[in-house]
Amino acid sequence: MGARSGAFFASPKVNLSICAVTAAVAGLGSSDLLSLVQSIVLIGALGATLYFSSRQVRSQKVDLETRVLADIDKMHADLAAVLQEDPSLLKVINNQLSGESHRERHFAYQILLMCAHIYHMRERKILSENEWSGELKWMKNAFNRGLIAKTWKDDRMEEWFDRSFSDFVNRELVPPPNPAPQTSD
Repeated sequence: MGARSGAFFASPKVNLSICAVTAAVAGLGSSDLLSLVQSIVLIGALGATLYFSSRQVRSQKVDLETRVLADIDKMHADLAAVLQEDPSLLKVINNQLSGESHRERHFAYQILLMCAHIYHMRERKILSENEWSGELKWMKNAFNRGLIAKTWKDDRMEEWFDRSFSDFVNRELVPPPNPAPQTSD
């Protein structure tokens, strides 16, 4: 112990209170001392129970949220199946689309829904780093090589998704526009 702590314990007030506690404990009978120890152990056990039960409640909340998201995803898939069978029904949810290529737009929307689901699972830390890396690469390839980026921009698809996912797509997936070629004079 340093000089300060030695001075602290040398203080008459501290010595008096240490002596008072020692005398109080020494004055307890063995049954009183046993009751005190049992109370301390009981309080510790209650504290540990509270801690672990709160962790379990948080875990159950995440599990419930995951199940709800899976149910919503299944509803979207069922809706997609109906729209695949009859693309003319697409006007029920988006009457602003022109008549051409309903099937392509619908398929692009389904891919975007899948990407949004993957993104949200990543945000909730359900996907591992390795799984996310593979899915992100797949999404980037789809946006860079396919028509999804064009559909995203032309049909203003970001209006159909939450802001977080829309920002992610605009920041990470939509390829930047090609700069205009410069001509030399």
